[in-house]
Amino acid sequence: MMATAPAERLPLPLLRSGKVREVYEVDADRLLLVASDRVSAFDVVMRERVPYKGAVLTQITAWWLRQLGGLVAHHMLAADADAIVAAVPVLAPHRAALVGRAMLCTRTEVFPIECVVRGYLSGSAWKEYRLRGTLAGEAMPIGLRESDRFDPPRFSPATKAESGHDENIPVAEVARRLGPAVASELERLSRLVYARGRDLAVPRGIIIADTKFEFGRDRAGVIRLIDEVLTPDSSRFWPADRYAPGGPQPSFDKQPLRDYLEGERRAGRWNGEAPPPALPAAVVDATSARYLDAFARITGAPLPITDL
Repeated sequence: MMATAPAERLPLPLLRSGKVREVYEVDADRLLLVASDRVSAFDVVMRERVPYKGAVLTQITAWWLRQLGGLVAHHMLAADADAIVAAVPVLAPHRAALVGRAMLCTRTEVFPIECVVRGYLSGSAWKEYRLRGTLAGEAMPIGLRESDRFDPPRFSPATKAESGHDENIPVAEVARRLGPAVASELERLSRLVYARGRDLAVPRGIIIADTKFEFGRDRAGVIRLIDEVLTPDSSRFWPADRYAPGGPQPSFDKQPLRDYLEGERRAGRWNGEAPPPALPAAVVDATSARYLDAFARITGAPLPITDL
């Protein structure tokens, strides 16, 4: 599997370039999000690209947003290259750079909160609980095991860190920062979307252990679901037939990459900071395969990669 070329610069104002995507300004009401094949782990961006990763993240998001129509307002206007070019003609010469990985979106003012919903005790929540018996400083029931299910799921917001790790915060802190009405609505929408996603994933043999959402308010005052939605980067997807509480679970994400980097760190060949070690082709290919597998399992069809 060949590595992909660097992202093409588009003839629009570049608002920001993140770890995995570029955000362009189309006009006062619209943005263009372009997901690259860059991959990060432990907050370090790797030099190598993971083929099809950007398309997987964009098209899984688009698939979910189509399933959520009528349930929640969202920012997607188009995720098809031809529709995007028709709406923004200046992009016509750059169609090939848009295929699969670009999304035209309604522009919003983003709420500075990660809206995390946890269906299972894992990740940073498990680390805090194991050390202190709390989540975001709030006491939790005693005797829970790693990967135990929460019933009902827990709304567990976090700060949006510009660098480093996000920090779990109490729900009351969201109300203090954004006001009680907005905090309540973000929790309601987050729970609603998670429940729909969880229910759609069950017959596909997937457990959505946890996920994070972002929301923004458009110029008309509507709160919209934005950014990526229920992707392998924003969620933990576990195979339901292998679920066994009491330890970590196998997942459909960049675990092959994390495992390799952990091995390099344990061997003293990497200190966990940039620059990262070079990735063997086998690790890149295995990571790409995980993303493609997640797409196929969730949507019920393989990613159409002939144009990518």
